[in-house]
Amino acid sequence: MTPQPFSIDTLLERVAAEDASDLHVTSGSPPLLRVRGQLERLDEFEALEPEATRDLLYRILSTEQQKRLEIDRQIDFSYSVPGVARFRVNVYFQRDSLAAAFRLVPRLIKSAQELGLPDVLLQLAREPRGLVLVTGPTGSGKSTTLATMIDSINENRSMHIVTIEDPIEFLHQHKASVVNQREIGADAKGFAEALRGALRQDPDVILVGEMRDLETISTALTAAETGHLVLATLHTQSAPSTIDRVIDVFAAAQQGQVRMQLAASLQGIVTQTLLPSADGHRRVPAMEVLLPDDAVRNLIRQGKTEQIYSVMQTNTTRGMQTMEQCLADLVVRRVITRETALDVTSRREEFEALLARSGVAQPTDDHLPEALRGLRVAGA
Repeated sequence: MTPQPFSIDTLLERVAAEDASDLHVTSGSPPLLRVRGQLERLDEFEALEPEATRDLLYRILSTEQQKRLEIDRQIDFSYSVPGVARFRVNVYFQRDSLAAAFRLVPRLIKSAQELGLPDVLLQLAREPRGLVLVTGPTGSGKSTTLATMIDSINENRSMHIVTIEDPIEFLHQHKASVVNQREIGADAKGFAEALRGALRQDPDVILVGEMRDLETISTALTAAETGHLVLATLHTQSAPSTIDRVIDVFAAAQQGQVRMQLAASLQGIVTQTLLPSADGHRRVPAMEVLLPDDAVRNLIRQGKTEQIYSVMQTNTTRGMQTMEQCLADLVVRRVITRETALDVTSRREEFEALLARSGVAQPTDDHLPEALRGLRVAGA
């Protein structure tokens, strides 16, 4: 056992050294790392007592942050270990003691090819205006995907990019574009206020870290309608459910108008998750992609979002794909296992039918069958 006290920096150095994505610190347990999606206890460290946990975490908080934590019972901020990495941090109370989650933010922003993301994401980053939503559960890589899209714009277009984040994760340098990054708490009071302010800052591209409330969603739709490219995230599980979530935030009397706004301004929805690879050495993205065409826009206006899935199934040549099509492609190419795909699919029968049409229920080679051609996730 390593005797206490030890520092948070020591643990964060371990996160970087082991290529972990997260560090969890909580009372009654040794520190834990999330490595390739799995939690692993650092048993060489002692289980933390409540007082020791508090001391560890308070050392990295300013006096003002300590006050905010005591009032709000949780706090988001970023933290850097010089020469090691930056981290997104959430410190919170649980059972009247403190705990924290640290998410490693890579110093270098990887390209879409390096991350195994489809080329359609870079196409969306080239749109002159409109709303692009990246959705999925916590820890699915949404921030990384958006950082890659912003970096592509930054490298290739002369734009004013404003990001609104809680907290700032990836640091963008000025390249062909100018990038101004605002952090909730330090630079702005809230997402809605910062987004309203952004409209008076001559932006071309606005990144909204999370659309949390009606005012933020309403302002984002207005910004997309008035000639800005707005990139944002939501915690939804599919493209059709994302559309429903945006509309359902509004009162019933407003929903007809919101459908019209969304149908006109929506440029794309990408729903993603990260899955362990078949060899267990990495995590790979699985993505559902909706690129609204006239048919999809008409379904949104009419409130028939349940029919959008079938449009996505039959428009793969345009870059659209359902999550089941992506999962089937990854299984056939032996990037992930069939069992992994079955754990995440919400349409098991559809997924099984795609595998059956491929001719191999249990794929044994790397050949991509005719039924699934065109559904590759680039670089996966």
